[in-house]
Amino acid sequence: METLPIILMLLGASVVTVIIFRRLNLPPVLGYLLVGTLIGPHALDLVEGFAGVQHLAEFGVVFLMFSIGLEFSLPKLYAMKRIVFGLGGLQVLATLAAVTAIVSIFGLSWQAGVALGGALAMSSTAVLTKLLTERLELDAKHGREVMGVLLFQDLAVVPLLILIPSFSRSPEQMAVMMGVAFIKAVVVLSLVLFFGQRLMSRWFFIVARGKSAELFMLNVLLITLGLAWLTEAAGLSLALGAFVAGMLISETEYRHQVEEDIKPFRDVLMGLFFVTIGMLLDVPLVLQNLPLVLIVLALVLTVKLALITGLSRLFGSTPGVALRTGLWLCAGGEFGFVLLSEIKRLHLVPSLALQSVLAALVLSMLLAPIIVHYSDRLVLRFAASEWLMRSMQLTMIAAQTMSTEKHAVICGFGRSGQYLARFMAQEDVSYIALDLDPERVREAAAAGENVVYGDATRRETLVAAGVSRASVVIITFADTRAAERVLHHLRELKPGLPVVVRTLDEKDFEQLHRAGAAEVVPETLEASMMLASHALIHVGVPINRVLKRVRQMRMARYRTLRGFFHGESDREDDAHDNEEPRLHSVPLVNGAYAIGRTLGDLTIGGRGVEVTVVRRRNIRALEPSAETRFEAGDVVVLLGVPAALALAEGRLLKG
Repeated sequence: METLPIILMLLGASVVTVIIFRRLNLPPVLGYLLVGTLIGPHALDLVEGFAGVQHLAEFGVVFLMFSIGLEFSLPKLYAMKRIVFGLGGLQVLATLAAVTAIVSIFGLSWQAGVALGGALAMSSTAVLTKLLTERLELDAKHGREVMGVLLFQDLAVVPLLILIPSFSRSPEQMAVMMGVAFIKAVVVLSLVLFFGQRLMSRWFFIVARGKSAELFMLNVLLITLGLAWLTEAAGLSLALGAFVAGMLISETEYRHQVEEDIKPFRDVLMGLFFVTIGMLLDVPLVLQNLPLVLIVLALVLTVKLALITGLSRLFGSTPGVALRTGLWLCAGGEFGFVLLSEIKRLHLVPSLALQSVLAALVLSMLLAPIIVHYSDRLVLRFAASEWLMRSMQLTMIAAQTMSTEKHAVICGFGRSGQYLARFMAQEDVSYIALDLDPERVREAAAAGENVVYGDATRRETLVAAGVSRASVVIITFADTRAAERVLHHLRELKPGLPVVVRTLDEKDFEQLHRAGAAEVVPETLEASMMLASHALIHVGVPINRVLKRVRQMRMARYRTLRGFFHGESDREDDAHDNEEPRLHSVPLVNGAYAIGRTLGDLTIGGRGVEVTVVRRRNIRALEPSAETRFEAGDVVVLLGVPAALALAEGRLLKG
């Protein structure tokens, strides 16, 4: 079978499966693994000789390591060195030692134990980072520990990818190979880092002066693949060169642009890589030995949970924080599959053991979001001190609001929250602010600000903050999901309480209003109104008229400002969010169906689209009514999401 038909089949199956997994809110990597399992040689056997696809998929690991290199920051590592190299380093080493000890009981070599330990030590950076962000726990104590350990795990993949291939040799050859590899790595990395850091910024400046996205992308590919080839030619690995390339670029000002440009290549090729990993899974063998797979799964979860919890306690965390960190990190991760593919290629582990570990990793990743979801309940159930810590935290919040009436509750004490608090203080309005960044809370409280550590998305925190006696709640963080959770609790606690919510733009405007927000303040629209206000005053418009105009806009909930015309420069954003309302102009040429008909006849408004403007002979009507009759030459301006706009345009032109 030729390579192209295989790739087309893989892409088609992957698209369908990933759509389903995203709808189920499961990691896409599991969808890719499922595709590989179904079409692989151990199931439907639809692929014959997939070496070409496997070779192509290896570049997915290259680009993934490049992305890890982009995240590599010496200042960041230095700031988190205790967690990254202390807790993270001990977690990886302890897992290696524990797995080696366990597999030696079953007669496997220590090399097999170290290789499997490296694969099982990993956790899912993609899944856990996403969950931490969604749950607003990045700045929590356990969130910092999770991120520090994940960072070390990502870095540990590089030496493991160099170490594991040497295990297929004799002890004497392995020692020589490791020594030579170490010397090569030191020489290559010293040359690249010494000269590369001087040249990379200058070279990217030259490329960027060309002002060509195509040239910039070609340059990124050249550097990534060029350094990967260089390290492979030196007898090391492709992944090491890609990691170094990312690390060099991370020190330049072009890092974020490179990260966005490389992401499509990385995601597609990583998808193909995980499909090929799925092909390795022998489903009949796994089903025949299902009890063994479940035992391996239980061992992975319990051993990692015990090790990480114990190490976190060793580093001074409370029992609740330590247990929560262990629960977050106990499942497997993507890099485990990367290392398992190396183990499979080198035949370091018997087939049954490899299949059991592979299946257990897949199942653990499926369980990871569920474990995280129930982590709070498990911590409260098994960590006796957590109840005391939680009650003390709530008592502190309640103590600061006990004597207050008609105060404001500020959810989030970042830049916006702090500016808001200053306005409140100037008007002698009492307030209490809730924030999850302990350093920020400590400094602000020491300076006299009325801010306490607390999660505003929790019902009990809002009760302790005295929302039943408050006059207003302000949500200052621009996170729609978290804001909806706060609004849900407030509707139950005090239905009539006005809530003001900050959002980045008009995308989630209606959604937040439906959730119960009294006012939604979109940053982009407010910034535009302030720009317009200053400009109008400078061109001579009376200030009273300007203020009246701004007041009317706000009373109309920014109706005439919502939506904007998308252009070439917005296409990257469009790819990420196709549900954002936008404006679209439809000229009515001769023969268009809408000519001679009224807006009411066409019933466009009931299809998720709003007609905001009808332009006729250079006359602009802002709010057309249902009786507006269309004429040839009219330009109809629609507001809606892309899919609804396409249907409305078809209705106007073809009927």
